Amino acid sequence: MDESGLAKLLSPEGWALLSALPPYDEKLAMVLSERLRKDGFDPGLVAAALTQSRLRAKAQAKLGEFADGMLFTPAGLEQATRLVVAAQHARRYVTAGVTKVADLTSGLGADAMAFAGTGLRVLAVEADETTAALATLNLRAFPEAVVRHGDGLAVDLVAEGVDGVYADPARRTSGGSRVFDPAAYAPPLDSLLALRERVPALGLKLGPGVPHAALPEDAEAQWVSVDGDVVELGLWFGPLAADGPGRAALLLGADGGSAVLRAGAPSTEGHPPVGDVSAYLYEPDGAVIRAGLVAEVAAEVQGRLVDRTIAYVTSDALHPTPFATAYRVLDRMPFGLKRLRSYLRERQVGSLTIKKRGTAVVPEQLRRQLDLRGTTTATIVLTRVAGQQHVLVVEPVGTAA
Repeated sequence: MDESGLAKLLSPEGWALLSALPPYDEKLAMVLSERLRKDGFDPGLVAAALTQSRLRAKAQAKLGEFADGMLFTPAGLEQATRLVVAAQHARRYVTAGVTKVADLTSGLGADAMAFAGTGLRVLAVEADETTAALATLNLRAFPEAVVRHGDGLAVDLVAEGVDGVYADPARRTSGGSRVFDPAAYAPPLDSLLALRERVPALGLKLGPGVPHAALPEDAEAQWVSVDGDVVELGLWFGPLAADGPGRAALLLGADGGSAVLRAGAPSTEGHPPVGDVSAYLYEPDGAVIRAGLVAEVAAEVQGRLVDRTIAYVTSDALHPTPFATAYRVLDRMPFGLKRLRSYLRERQVGSLTIKKRGTAVVPEQLRRQLDLRGTTTATIVLTRVAGQQHVLVVEPVGTAA
C-alpha cells in the first residue's frame, strides 16, 4: 500500500467505508467497485478499501477475528506469524521471566500483539515506514506496545530496559524471490545471533528449510506445523530454551491441541530399522521430518522404515500417535502404469488421492494417464520399498475397510 492509499484509508471517510464493506467476495469485487465509484467515492479510496477487505479475508486464517480491525500489506501478511504460533512465542518469554521484549522486525505487529496480550511490555521496531505506520494502527488496543520506525539492530537494548529479544528476518527480496543465504536475510542472521551476547533471551523465527548443519549448537531448534502445514523454524536461546539445546517438533491444531516431540531418547539412537511393508503405514508430520525425528516416530509405533531414505514408517500393529497419520495397507504392487490402471478400473475407482515420496512421478499427470472412471474412491502411496518403486493402496485409519 502506498502512502496516499494509507492516508485515504485512515481518513474518517476511508475508515467508515472500509468498516461498512460486506465480507469480501472476489466474484462481486468488480461490481462493488463500480457501484462505489458511481456513488461518488474517490477511485483511489475504493481501490485501497477493497484491497484491504481482500487482505483481511485472507488474514482470517492466520489471525482470526483480530484481522477485522487490522490493516495489511501483501508482503507483510505473507510473513506475519499465525496467532496460534505467536501465542506459543509469547508463552516462552513469560515462562522465562522476561518483562520487556524488543521485536526488532515487527512487520505488521502480529507477534508484538501476542506479546502485549500476555502483559509483556513491547518495543516493536520496523524498518519500513509504511509498515511501521500500519503496525502502530494494528497495535492501538495494546498500550503495552510501542512502535518505532527504524533499524532494529541500532536499538540500545540495555538503555531501553529490554530483557528479551525477538526477530523474524525478511527472507525474500523486494521482488518476492526467496533468500536462502542467511547472510542475505534482513537483518543478516549472524548479526541477530550476536545479540545473545547482550541479551541471552533471544528468539528467532526462520524458514523451516534451514539445514541442521547451519544451526548454532546452543539453540533449541523447534520446527512448527499447524494442522500439518510446516510454518516455521524457531531458534531459542538462553532462558527461552527451556528444554536446553536440541531439536524438537511442535504440532499445533486448529482445535487448540498441541504435541511436542524431542530428539534424544535412548531408544532412537542410530538409524531406525528398515523392513518390508506391513499392516500399517505411518506418514510423519512435516515438522517431525524437518526436525529429523522420524526415528522417534518409528520407535513410538514399534515400526521400521520402508526404505532407508524415505520418511514412511510401517508397523505390524496400530499405535495411535499425534506425530504421524496412520493408514491401513490394503494392497501393494510394483509401480507400473498399465497394471495400476487395470487395478483401479477393476475396482471402479473414479476419485483417487495420490500421495508420494521418493519418486519423480507427477500426481496430476499420473491421474490423467490413469483415465479414471467409476464411482468409488481410493488412496495410493507412490514410494520406494527396499529401493524399488512401489504402489501401496491404503486407507486412513478410521474409515471402513
